[in-house]
Amino acid sequence: MKLKIAVVQPETLTGAEAPENTERAVAYIREAAREGARLIALPETYPGPYTVPLTYSPEQALSDVARDEKVYVVGGALEYVRPGEGNHAACYNCLYLWGPDGGRIGTYRRTSPPGPWIYEGGRFWDFKYQEADELPVFDTEFGKVGILMCSEVYVPELSRIMALKGAVITLLPAGLWSWQLHDTWRTLLWARSIENLMITATSRNILPGGAGHAIICSPEEILAESRRPGVLTATVDLDRIQWLRDTMDHYEENWPWRAKPGIFKQWRRPGLYGGIGRSGV
Repeated sequence: MKLKIAVVQPETLTGAEAPENTERAVAYIREAAREGARLIALPETYPGPYTVPLTYSPEQALSDVARDEKVYVVGGALEYVRPGEGNHAACYNCLYLWGPDGGRIGTYRRTSPPGPWIYEGGRFWDFKYQEADELPVFDTEFGKVGILMCSEVYVPELSRIMALKGAVITLLPAGLWSWQLHDTWRTLLWARSIENLMITATSRNILPGGAGHAIICSPEEILAESRRPGVLTATVDLDRIQWLRDTMDHYEENWPWRAKPGIFKQWRRPGLYGGIGRSGV
């Protein structure tokens, strides 16, 4: 099965203009849909809100555009840990998945690292971060999708858990990062794809004077990447992912793969892990 994926890399509005990000997000999603994308991911906390108090919600707008365009949409916002507290109460950092019928399929709340972290009092984010404790994967018509967030790419066991739960795609929408991390971030995102035989993808918010890093990876190649604002798409071959997972590694004169196959059937020895990650793919 071939699937076109899009990651959106917006020029993100801040301050009093932040609610306008919702309208911009809808326009980006429509653009990606016109290009044939069926799965469209926005960055971490985009279109927001990403500061407290939480004065607007993108829920209805993103639900409506997912239904109108018949696409899957991942978008980011904050939500209060205890709804109704408001003001500067603790928040989860969330990514939501909407389906082609406009219904919300599920929510991923950032799990790593434990709070507090970098978010409170920042020049972009300003909220009291609370980590969550669940790592769901979500059923779609093209297979299971995992969602992680930003620098969780540095925690390899999270992506492995997504794969062990059956995810063939894991999205890692990002917020901001420094240019000094560009090369290592790129390497890690592809590594998560290679070692888990899955599709990985990310993009980030672009603030004035900054640059982004949108990237879509398969285990065998980096399919697309861009540092510019806009929509980045790539067509992924999910049958190839399954073939790599099902095929046992062996020697041939001309190897018909560019990533190690059979990771979950041949290379894992769960008995060495002390009970960690015993489920199969």
